[in-house]
Amino acid sequence: MKIKDRIALYFTLISTSMLLFVLCMVYLTFMEFLKADFFERLTDRSMVTAKLYLEADEISIEALTDVRHEYLQKLSGEVTRIYDYKDQATFIDDSSRYWTRMTIEHVRKQKHLQFSDGERQVVGIYYKDNQGDFVILASAIDQGSQNRLSKLLKIMIFVFVAISFAVLLLSRWIAAEMLKPLNKFMIGVQQIGHKNMEFRVEESSAKDEISLIAKSFNQLMNELEQAFVLQKTFVANASHELRTPVTRMMMASELALSKDRDVNTYKEVIHSVIEDAEKMDSIITGLLAMAKMDMELINSQLSSINLYQILRKIQADWKQHKNLGIEILNDLGQNDLFVFANETLLQIALDNIFSNAFKFSNNQIVICRLAKSDENFLINITDQGPGIPLSAHDEVFKPFYSRSAEAGHSGEGMGLYMAHKIISLFNGKIEIASSIEAPNTFIVSIPEF
Repeated sequence: MKIKDRIALYFTLISTSMLLFVLCMVYLTFMEFLKADFFERLTDRSMVTAKLYLEADEISIEALTDVRHEYLQKLSGEVTRIYDYKDQATFIDDSSRYWTRMTIEHVRKQKHLQFSDGERQVVGIYYKDNQGDFVILASAIDQGSQNRLSKLLKIMIFVFVAISFAVLLLSRWIAAEMLKPLNKFMIGVQQIGHKNMEFRVEESSAKDEISLIAKSFNQLMNELEQAFVLQKTFVANASHELRTPVTRMMMASELALSKDRDVNTYKEVIHSVIEDAEKMDSIITGLLAMAKMDMELINSQLSSINLYQILRKIQADWKQHKNLGIEILNDLGQNDLFVFANETLLQIALDNIFSNAFKFSNNQIVICRLAKSDENFLINITDQGPGIPLSAHDEVFKPFYSRSAEAGHSGEGMGLYMAHKIISLFNGKIEIASSIEAPNTFIVSIPEF
């Protein structure tokens, strides 16, 4: 059963149960009211009978009977009897002995008695008169009240069925309106597949549970999309970068096995294979480092950090471990240099830039100047090595791009790529302000916190 139908059913059951309870209470209350009213009418008739028969001594019995029938409404199945102290019927004949002596005596003791006898309602009163003590018993069937209750019951049944049906329809409409955002959410979820991982469900402005589910789902999809992109990137990079050394290894091996060769030739082939294997190992290491860094970027926690203190820490580390110098030029002071970033990742990015600067300047001193432009802090890192051609400015930030071999250095082409990706995470950017004739200057821009 759908949620909409369950909500409608539960709401209808609760509402109709309350309605049934109210209708039953109204019915029972009305029934008790009619019963009490009829007892009161019987009591009045008994008192009138006592007045007519017992106190109107000068009027004949026949005249009293005529007055009683003329001015008092006849009740359905009415029976009235007057008994003296000997429990004998007087004034009105009782040849069939309508009430037992026990009932008469019980009325005499209680003075006033009301009870039901099957369909009949009975009233008994004890009446003292100058002629003696008498017991008056009156009984009748409340046919009018039974007719009223029967009509009321029919009306209540009709009202109950009509209201129950209306509540069911209304509750289904209300449930459908309430669940419209959920239906939109489900339709959006069904549209998501491996070909459109960037699709997101619509988030409403309401602060209800469905809106929270949509927001949580979109956050989950963001992480899944990033993981999916990482997987595709890793596979694509691995396929692209490993294809060349594997092909060279296969060609060298097949060429060596095509015919008998001397020992030196085989050694050259083996050395070539080893070189390609080492390059493959370097590529795999770079791929794993890139995947690890991407995961750290996804899970990184950002906070307010002092940019000047990070640079001083990097300066001390390079001096202590590599005995290489970084000169920091700071005209902004040491305070109020805060950026919103992850300290570990930012240090990795700047370390990679400094490492690249030392590598291509043959470990000469690197100048680091702190400046500010609008609401961004600028870190200008200048080395003493050869400049980078303009055509290669965009290429150096791509994975596995390296000019190390040209300069006689080793490298995997991952340092500047990781630095660029980390700086982008902090809403910053990294640029190169140099040419082939001038020293390299990397400009890192990070928004002020």
